[in-house]
Amino acid sequence: MDADNVAVIPKRLDLHEAGAIPTTGLTALQGVDDVLKLRRDESVIIHGGSGGVGTLAIQFAKLRGARVLATASGEDGEALVRRLGADASVEGHHGDILGAARAFAPDGVGAVLAFAGGESLERCLEALRPGGRAAWPNGVEPVPEKRKGIHISSYDAVAGVREFEALNRAVEASRLRVPIAAKFTLAEAAKAHQRIEQGHVLGKIVLRVA
Repeated sequence: MDADNVAVIPKRLDLHEAGAIPTTGLTALQGVDDVLKLRRDESVIIHGGSGGVGTLAIQFAKLRGARVLATASGEDGEALVRRLGADASVEGHHGDILGAARAFAPDGVGAVLAFAGGESLERCLEALRPGGRAAWPNGVEPVPEKRKGIHISSYDAVAGVREFEALNRAVEASRLRVPIAAKFTLAEAAKAHQRIEQGHVLGKIVLRVA
């Protein structure tokens, strides 16, 4: 293993939690800090907030003092994002995202951080005020068309010693909670994939190597 890909596990996380967050944690934190540069009291929609990356992004956005409206999958997903600190929530598949956003930020939201695509993401973007920002990690599809007056960015998470140190500081400062939807042994990896294909995964699926 290259030393640049290794980091000390934060004391507050166990092995299962730590194993669940290296890629997702960097993706969430860098979207909040490096791409959108969320500011205190700024309103943001975190789209896909009940998934593996979104659950972390909510907590990092709150750490930076932002006001968070999270879209989530199902009533249990909405309950989860609120427990993690979201100021408001809306069901991401069938809920009135635009109506919820207008109630949350009547003058338009400042930013959208998306971990899911499709029509629901388009509705999130409609809620942005002129000059607003939107970002998503590469791989979110379908990618929305560019919109006049909106700054859109896609990005890839960057890993390295400095980046893991920043993640560890954010984990400690936010008292991060890592929702784990299910745990499987490595021999049950096929079952883990089947569970993911069923959808409605709140948090992360973890494989136990030993």
